[in-house]
Amino acid sequence: MTHVTETPGTADVAEAPGTPPALSTTLVARVLRHDTRYGLSTLFFGDGELRVPLVDAPAGSGVRVTICARDVSIALSRPMDVSITNRLPGTIVALEPLALPFVRIGFNLGSTVLDVLVTSESVERLGLEPHLNAWAMIKTVAIGKDAVEPHDLPRPRTWRGTDSPDREPT
Repeated sequence: MTHVTETPGTADVAEAPGTPPALSTTLVARVLRHDTRYGLSTLFFGDGELRVPLVDAPAGSGVRVTICARDVSIALSRPMDVSITNRLPGTIVALEPLALPFVRIGFNLGSTVLDVLVTSESVERLGLEPHLNAWAMIKTVAIGKDAVEPHDLPRPRTWRGTDSPDREPT
């Protein structure tokens, strides 16, 4: 389940020039595992995994994840030598010019369309357009405190014959 939100006052009310609109995407994810060595948790959502700061929830439970559009960058090739851990392939499906300098990009990850906020200069410099395959780099996320029903949680794909820590008992 994916939900795009716009904070009240961002679309209809004039803001100070240069103030980015508060756009975000909220999705439901399953806690796969915790890595206490690095203080990170791995979350699974319908289109992949996210590594986030340690989540106070047991493995197998659900959380709501909010990704602010301004915390996502676009790369035209697979980002390799970057500190951003969450890098997901997808396709640009929409470009919506907003008040300068901002452009909202709809970025399709598969079953999730992620809102991304970039500048019009970046759109021009990178030649961003609908149907272009690219990579979303997610710098940070917010974890909600709302309960998530087990039937709403995405199920990770399991591999036969493996003892993966992500594999659910049969």
